[in-house]
Amino acid sequence: MSSSASGFSSICFLHSAIATTCGALMMFYLDELALIGHDPETAAKLQGSTPHDRLLVRTSDSFAGLLLFAIGFLLFMVAFVRDHDFQAFFAKGCVLLHLSMAMWRVWFERRLEDLSGDWPRQVVGDFVLSLSWVLFLVCSWREKYD
Repeated sequence: MSSSASGFSSICFLHSAIATTCGALMMFYLDELALIGHDPETAAKLQGSTPHDRLLVRTSDSFAGLLLFAIGFLLFMVAFVRDHDFQAFFAKGCVLLHLSMAMWRVWFERRLEDLSGDWPRQVVGDFVLSLSWVLFLVCSWREKYD
């Protein structure tokens, strides 16, 4: 097994662990997670002001957590693919996805008053996750052309 293939599997396993953990926490421990990421006032605002709003926000966040959990499971399955062309294609898609999320946060989330303090930290996280895929692409490119 080449070093780029094991690097791809390692990155997929790491991202899978992050996504499944965050997804499970979003589904089952959203209130506690909101208090960790925000001050209590902002966390209360993000939960909604009426019972109906709270139910909608809770349902939406639970589905977002389920989606994130499913993405983590998909990443776990993709980690076992050995096709180098697919690995490069997948890594490029992941870089594009993380950079798109960073741009979304810069252009839209920073304008939301309640989330304006969180977006710089999240943009750094998006760049770090993107950088792991870029490093894989660089290593596989070096291995291919050396």
